[in-house]
Amino acid sequence: MHPLIKRIQLLTFCAISSLGYTPAYSQTKQTYSVTSPNGNIKLVLENHYQAGNDSAASARFAVYYKTQGKFKPLMSGSKLGLSTADEQFSNMKLKTGGAIRGVTTRYEMLTGKRKACSNAANESTFAFLNAVGKQINVIFRVYNDGIAFRYQLPKWSAQPVNVKDEYTTYNIPAKTGRWMQAYDPSYEDFYPYNTTGKGTKGQQWAYPALFKANELPVWYLISEAANSEVNCAARLTNNNDLNSYKVTYPEPRKDFQQQGDVAPLPWTSQWHTIIIGSLATIVQSTLITDVSEPGKIKNTDWIKPGAVSWIYWANNHGSKDYKKVVEYVDLAKNMGWPYVLIDWEWDAMTNGGNLEDAVKYAKSKGIKPLMWYNSGTTGWADATPYDRIREREKRVKEFDWLNKIGVYGVKVDFFAGDQQDMMKLYLDILKDAADHHLMVDFHGATIPRGWSRTYPNLMTVEAVYGAEWYNNKDVMTNKAAAHNTTLPFTRNVVGSMDYTPVTFSNSQHPHITSYGHELALSVVFESGLQHFADRPEAYYALPEAPLNFLKTVPVAWDETKLLNGYPGDHVVIARRKGSKWYIGGLNGQDTAKTLEFNLDFITQKTARISIIQDGENDKSFKAETKSLSKGQKVQVSCLPRGGFVCVVE
Repeated sequence: MHPLIKRIQLLTFCAISSLGYTPAYSQTKQTYSVTSPNGNIKLVLENHYQAGNDSAASARFAVYYKTQGKFKPLMSGSKLGLSTADEQFSNMKLKTGGAIRGVTTRYEMLTGKRKACSNAANESTFAFLNAVGKQINVIFRVYNDGIAFRYQLPKWSAQPVNVKDEYTTYNIPAKTGRWMQAYDPSYEDFYPYNTTGKGTKGQQWAYPALFKANELPVWYLISEAANSEVNCAARLTNNNDLNSYKVTYPEPRKDFQQQGDVAPLPWTSQWHTIIIGSLATIVQSTLITDVSEPGKIKNTDWIKPGAVSWIYWANNHGSKDYKKVVEYVDLAKNMGWPYVLIDWEWDAMTNGGNLEDAVKYAKSKGIKPLMWYNSGTTGWADATPYDRIREREKRVKEFDWLNKIGVYGVKVDFFAGDQQDMMKLYLDILKDAADHHLMVDFHGATIPRGWSRTYPNLMTVEAVYGAEWYNNKDVMTNKAAAHNTTLPFTRNVVGSMDYTPVTFSNSQHPHITSYGHELALSVVFESGLQHFADRPEAYYALPEAPLNFLKTVPVAWDETKLLNGYPGDHVVIARRKGSKWYIGGLNGQDTAKTLEFNLDFITQKTARISIIQDGENDKSFKAETKSLSKGQKVQVSCLPRGGFVCVVE
């Protein structure tokens, strides 16, 4: 038997002494454990059943983490199973299981936290039978930074299967700290901290969900990855027990009445993921892409991450105005940014030129244009151009035209939900865009689910309550600072995040984060296309140090490290590009704070560090350069809702 797995069978005979007999059945529990290659994470799978009564069988799992030399429980009694239109897999008896194989993954990313990615896991597949003998497989991988598992249904029929729901439930201890977003199809809400599990939107919760283990220095973040054309995207619900989070499939839509997934057998679910460890482990993990499909684009030379000038934040209807678009082309040129995004209503452009004129002007300045589209799926979002993306024939015709006029990417907005047809549409767009060498930004969309590894032309996804909301409501004014220091531990963990950051002037509603805070968002938030949202004159008015910083700050990184932080309070993140480290720090509180970090991660004995931090007030900067030694502690004073950036070289 493999040394990393243990199997125990316990036979418990129930005697009822008052009746003087022992029942004819026994309660049996089979227990298997699988540990991570580094020995820190342990999965325990339990199969409970009664001899002679397979309909009473159940499969559950527990998760343990080693701290101070001992395994401590993070969750236990978490249920497995799913249901189809014809079969129930809630009661499952183990048929076979236990063999272990090592899984090592190495690949490169064009966007994200690091270029060279690698991870190792121990994998075990367990075959279960339901009450009528139909088989389901559960594949577990225990990685050094978490656990992933998925379901497989073998081909028992030539007919498609309708997978309607899951019984998968994560049971967590009461009073566990949690940062969770109430579910909305656009994933645009906050991650408030609570310990009760009570919500305001029908007890439905979006991925990713962050938890802090009680009295342990351990965190875990639950999400999912590798959703394919045969999967919908799930969410969590805790209606029955506030500490039991069930994986729940989306309800049918008016124009799509299917519940769950419909696909030919064999069928495979998405990966359910749990990133586990310190906060640094959570922030630095690539588990979402580790379990996703390898890249399907052979030649990626045309895919170039970069900074983008963005017109919408300051000029809601700006793309209708040719002269306004020209201003943002000039901004990109003056700042050295490679891209300009021409946003909604470009099909109605006037005031000196049309869309093709704007594209020609951008190209004459060496700037590559990107263009906005409505997905045409919601029925309520009628912003134009509307009906050019959902149907493949129209989409390919549009992409052919974009190639002809010289457009480099598309931003597709307003998706209808998380049903299976939407997952297929996302992937179809990515495939067709790849065929036309177009980069993609999804807005009003689901969260990243590892597709940026499979289709690296997926540069970024919104799915965040970002700076755009300054244009809509006054909520961000008071919540932005704490929100910005929560996102690195939640939403941005699972993939590139198009927050549209770094604004110094005001949109419809004011911001009260400091200029230093806003500048730091360029490093703290990762996005393969970083849409800088402010108006040209706001950038031109910056002092020399922050202006030059924004001209050169990268958007794609070779390495990422969390140096300090706590959700909603503060964060300090370091990202490396080549031999330079860029550090961003945010104060999420309404009081001044000194943020600390250590230079133990640099390779040289001494380094030059350039710091741009809050000045005397929230609209000023202080810049200095000094020499520091490896391992030296750095302290930076921040104003209320303040921040800083550093370059270490």
